Amino acid sequence: MPFKKGQIHPGAIPFKKGQSGNPKGQPRKIPELRILLAEVLGEEKDGIAAAKAILMALRAKATKGDVRAAELLLDRAYGKAMQAVELTGANGGPVVITGMKIT
Repeated sequence: MPFKKGQIHPGAIPFKKGQSGNPKGQPRKIPELRILLAEVLGEEKDGIAAAKAILMALRAKATKGDVRAAELLLDRAYGKAMQAVELTGANGGPVVITGMKIT
């Protein structure tokens, strides 16, 4: 038998207003990645934070000619360069979009 709007299933215990049925929720299996990264990269060795040591190592590689290290540093500092994309349809003609329903 279907219930009417607002009707409660017999035997059900309704939640109090503003109270969740699962207040603790599902426990996280591991701490959030950002927290782990902050802890690891914030660790110091010889008075230098790990994040700074990594950047200094990348800079050293880049200045010795490692193009990948230079690209990584520049992309992180200034963002990736914009790339143009040209789309063409069959035989170089225009792109035809079919099957779309606009409502």
